[in-house]
Amino acid sequence: MKTRLLTSLAIVLTIALLFVLKIYVSPYFFDFFFALVSAVAGFECSKILSRAGLYNNLIVSMTFPALILTGNILGYYFKIGFGFIVLINVILVFLGALLAFVIDIFRKKAVNNEIKVREIKNTTNLKFVFKRSLNTMLALIYPTLLFMTMSLINHIDEINFGSISNFNSKLSVIALIFAFIIPMLTDSFAMLSGMLIGGKKLAPNISPKKTVSGAIGGTLWCTLLSACIYLILASIDYFSASINVIEIWELLIIVFIGSIIAQAGDLFESFLKRKAGVKDSGKALPGHGGMLDRIDSYIFVSPYLLIALVILLI
Repeated sequence: MKTRLLTSLAIVLTIALLFVLKIYVSPYFFDFFFALVSAVAGFECSKILSRAGLYNNLIVSMTFPALILTGNILGYYFKIGFGFIVLINVILVFLGALLAFVIDIFRKKAVNNEIKVREIKNTTNLKFVFKRSLNTMLALIYPTLLFMTMSLINHIDEINFGSISNFNSKLSVIALIFAFIIPMLTDSFAMLSGMLIGGKKLAPNISPKKTVSGAIGGTLWCTLLSACIYLILASIDYFSASINVIEIWELLIIVFIGSIIAQAGDLFESFLKRKAGVKDSGKALPGHGGMLDRIDSYIFVSPYLLIALVILLI
């Protein structure tokens, strides 16, 4: 427990430092942080998929976040527009899968040896390589492509939306605050509610410890506390002008749905781990398990929040 608490404290302090750097120095510190987290999570996800029988290219999965980061930074710098940045990200996924395919084509001997060692029946070298490239694409989408939407949220106020652009720079700070607290509050209060109330299991075959009462409690408390945070930010001069872009009732709807999505992300990762027969995704975070274990909710919440923000702003 002590190790877990110390790791949690280190995570909170790191994020707090990144907010300070974003406000006073540059938003790009957050971008590199997101890419680094994605690289570690991509490594863990690649391993989990392989254990589940979805063999993929580990190297491509690990290095892909650097490509996404490069594409996004170029998009911000040249102000090419939100739609084009998203399109570049999607194209990079296909290019990553193609790269994995080409690499394995030139590794014919190694691939044949892998087929033999893994005792894979009824396949050919080309068929196995093709399946590996498709599985690699899955590893590129989850977690990297989805989680790296945090970078787009980080730059939401400077991305060119066509007729609407150049929002107040504090809007991205507010957006990131809620991007972090929705999964955090949901997870914390779901655990507390489940421990105090107990009751029917939410998904016993996927995650035996989760309860229906925990899921409901996590969402309700997350929504209530998010409303309090909204009012606090609205009362601070530094944030008041920016936060008024979103009405409180709009925020409550976004948070309520986001909290549900956060729990779906948690369950999805638990499903992958159960398929792979592992308890944790890795050992990157002492007391917590792997990086993927900590960002599973964010992987689903961040693209949802990005879409919600774009709809509100446009």
